[in-house]
Amino acid sequence: MILLIKICKIPFHYFEFVKPIEEILKKLNIEFITVHYNDLTSEMFSKADKVIISGTSLKDNSFLDDVDKFDWIKEFDKPVLGICGGMHILDLIYDGKLKEVQEIGLNTINFNEEFFGFNGKTEVYELHNLCVESTEFDVIAISEECPQAIKHKHRLLYAVLFHPEVRNKKLIERFVKC
Repeated sequence: MILLIKICKIPFHYFEFVKPIEEILKKLNIEFITVHYNDLTSEMFSKADKVIISGTSLKDNSFLDDVDKFDWIKEFDKPVLGICGGMHILDLIYDGKLKEVQEIGLNTINFNEEFFGFNGKTEVYELHNLCVESTEFDVIAISEECPQAIKHKHRLLYAVLFHPEVRNKKLIERFVKC
């Protein structure tokens, strides 16, 4: 089962950032549960095979005040994929830092190694005001301004700053199938 974690505070943002991920999982007939991070339980973690942490809109960053609620990731021994704000969370719980960089719209990034089927130059959709500055993660893809795909050096933690639920849906499909 996939545990899909919403970080959106504003309910309407579900339709742009969470529902498209749910649609990908439904199309693949993959069992999942969607829950807001404030409502997580230990039973959900025990049933989950993998976790996806969704993104949210540019101004919906209240989750940054609650990063300590994601400390469970340090003990979770199954794959986690963070998308946009999910990338911020993964980086911050490992003492990373965020810097202000706005990237909106289509952008070409370069994967310097294979990442869930992506390699080389790839067009992605971006919508963020912040990017990560990390030491615990290897940078797999980068734009001119920001790391765009990272993986933890020793754990099954992966993250992308762009929005594969908008464009590059295959990334989510490959993550849940691997």
